[in-house]
Amino acid sequence: MKSDKTKSDELEKEIKDIAAFPESEFTSIIRDVGFECDCCGKCCTSEFNDHVFLLDEDAERIIDNVGRDCLLPAPYYDFCDNLGRFYVIGYALKSKTNGNCIFYTGKRCEHYELRPSICRIYPYMLHREADEHGNIEFRQVSGLDEHGTYHNELDDAACRDISGDVKKYEIAFIRQKIKFLHLIKTHFKKHGLTHKRQVYDKRMRDFEKGGEIEVYVFYNGEFDKNIISKTIN
Repeated sequence: MKSDKTKSDELEKEIKDIAAFPESEFTSIIRDVGFECDCCGKCCTSEFNDHVFLLDEDAERIIDNVGRDCLLPAPYYDFCDNLGRFYVIGYALKSKTNGNCIFYTGKRCEHYELRPSICRIYPYMLHREADEHGNIEFRQVSGLDEHGTYHNELDDAACRDISGDVKKYEIAFIRQKIKFLHLIKTHFKKHGLTHKRQVYDKRMRDFEKGGEIEVYVFYNGEFDKNIISKTIN
């Protein structure tokens, strides 16, 4: 298992790699893709996305303007302590019973002006892949040819704006992850806790059957306690 320092060093290197990714190369990819949203709404449905992750700034904006009721702990929890409590890097938007985003009306986003950062840059997230030598590079963008229109003409300014927004999002996500890992280390050490995979699996089985679980969400440098169950979310 990698040490905490090794994980942090790798994440810091990833930030440097993103910052150093040539703008000319990325804008060239963006220009070739030429994506424009046609308001088809597919990216808001469970067919294409199973959750909408929120950076801290996204969660804060939505809480201030809409309220906490539309948020829940992001899925795929990162840790579970020996007492059966889960920990996750951030919040996500709730989904409707059909799996679609809670803000999706069937035609458009109900709170478009408040939409999260990931929605603003989609589908231009940098896709990290290893080459034949195992070196990680940024090779393409995500979500190609799934929705919207492609091969539209984008001017240089638009491509640069997209490139800047994507890099900003990717770096913010990694910085949030680094802070989350640091807090986990401190919290576990302070309270004598350990991550237990067996406990994780057992508690998730209970959750799938309708049982309640305790999830601590990393938000603005602290852990927010949430009690959730499948029956109410």
